[in-house]
Amino acid sequence: MQSSKLIFFDMAQKRNRSQQQDLSAFLGGSSPDWQTQLDAVALRFNREYRREPFDLPDEIKEMPLYQEWQSGLLTSRITSPFWEVAKPKKQQKCLDLGCGVSFLIYPWIEWEAVFYGQDISVVARDSLNARGSQLNSKLFKGVQLVAAHELKYESSQFDLVIATGFSCYYPIAYWQEVMAAVKRVLKPDGFFVFDLLDPETELAENWAILETYLGAEVFLESLSDWKKAIQSSGGQIVKQQPGTLFQLYKVRFNP
Repeated sequence: MQSSKLIFFDMAQKRNRSQQQDLSAFLGGSSPDWQTQLDAVALRFNREYRREPFDLPDEIKEMPLYQEWQSGLLTSRITSPFWEVAKPKKQQKCLDLGCGVSFLIYPWIEWEAVFYGQDISVVARDSLNARGSQLNSKLFKGVQLVAAHELKYESSQFDLVIATGFSCYYPIAYWQEVMAAVKRVLKPDGFFVFDLLDPETELAENWAILETYLGAEVFLESLSDWKKAIQSSGGQIVKQQPGTLFQLYKVRFNP
């Protein structure tokens, strides 16, 4: 398995360097086209939500991490509890980007905050829109099928924007667009809470391999580069919390 890991990372690093070089050509002009990556991530999660089988090599199926993922135990172990760094308050307006099926899991009704959702998975969107309003039609404002960098809301609309579990599927250049969009829709005293894959954790490399075979390439960006990107976007980290795989950050944007 060790030789396979080395081969994988050599190929992944070459691909990432090529992609970063392609992206750099856009920095002085128009935005990159992220659709290929967005489509790959959407397909990967649509298949999981539909419980469709993944065609994986035996060496991947033999990984303990794969067994944990297949049993459903891995998700709960690596999920970032955003409410521990920014618990929504009563009547606050909150936007959950890349929400997946989270509205069926975390206790948003108990917080009595107003929630909007956004995701690129049609399965997640349809499931939540079918059930969310049944749970609480006053607090649940629906889920839109839109990518995280496309926020079709009024300026200064939200007290809290959340984005957990998917930053690793896109390069930092993409997230700079996301942060610019989030900054616009946040109130001046609002917060952006999101998590970042820590490539130094014990699980990071094997998890990146597993996710890539499941169909969504993982970008192993350093946390120091992420922090620079946050600062360049006008953000200030006011709180952070380590996790098994992801670091959770609470960010305030400068006016």
